[in-house]
Amino acid sequence: PQFKTELTQMVTTHWNHPSIIMWVIFNEAQGQHDTEALVAMTRQLDPSRLLNNASGYTDMNCGDVIDMHNYPEPDAPKPEANRAAVLGEFGGLGLPVEGHTWSKKTWGYQGVSSKEALTRGYEKLMVKSWELQRDRGLSAVIYTQITDVETECNGLLTYDREVNKVIPERTAAVNTGKSPPTFVLKEISPTSQLQAVPWRFITEPPAAEWTQPTFDDAAWQQGPGGFGTAGTPGAVVRSEWKSAEIWLRREFEWTTGDTARPVLMAHHDDEIELYLNGILAHKSEKFTTEYQELGIAPAAAASLKPGKNLISIHCRQKSGGQYVDAGLFAEIREGK
Repeated sequence: PQFKTELTQMVTTHWNHPSIIMWVIFNEAQGQHDTEALVAMTRQLDPSRLLNNASGYTDMNCGDVIDMHNYPEPDAPKPEANRAAVLGEFGGLGLPVEGHTWSKKTWGYQGVSSKEALTRGYEKLMVKSWELQRDRGLSAVIYTQITDVETECNGLLTYDREVNKVIPERTAAVNTGKSPPTFVLKEISPTSQLQAVPWRFITEPPAAEWTQPTFDDAAWQQGPGGFGTAGTPGAVVRSEWKSAEIWLRREFEWTTGDTARPVLMAHHDDEIELYLNGILAHKSEKFTTEYQELGIAPAAAASLKPGKNLISIHCRQKSGGQYVDAGLFAEIREGK
């Protein structure tokens, strides 16, 4: 009864607010009940606006849209004869800006390392969104999100609204369907998704300096990536790994110029710490279900130099499937 009372008050006191284009009755099944009746009531209170019965999760086949959530890549529900297909949430690329966060501990659905990386990641997601509009009838998307919100650092603006974390001309262009700059990925140290790539590895805790290029790993085992157990989603297991932890090292040649952006691709289940030349590049306590781009700490990216470099990984298994594999690429912009 209280929900119905407050919903009625919200609609009747905000019916003439110009920025409202749709009433969303429930979000991700939180407190969801009597959906069809509440949609009908809201329609009667304000017949001028669109209605979304449930953004994400439990759709009750009423209202004007069918709405799904998907992170970080965009996806599309199947449009219906009388309801438009909407992607209610996607994206969530996380970039904390020191001095402009709500707290020291922050998170995003997928981390990035710089304004350029966030802008490029946003462009890639929006290009895919326009493809879904063209090929699968997607009518609307809502990117997560405009600003950072408390511990969530996945905004285009910081929590205090003082820093724009993206390049506005490029995000504005891709929002209107214009093609972004063309980039190509140059393979530097490939993943083992398509081919067997050799790694040095150990399953017992190594010496403290194991991430350093000067460390001697000759006594470690050697085997092809990826490392894990069969049946782990998205895994390409070439070397079985069943212990609680694994440590990996691999040398590679950085053969591109200073203008190239390093791109770290990895699939890890569960926790991962990844280093470049002994400097922590990425850390996550979560797991992935597919190969995806990971953010790189600026200091680690800056450590890359012509000639030999080192990528080293520590992965920790907690529950469920387990897998780890990673690779490094160089993103090079073509033309201007």
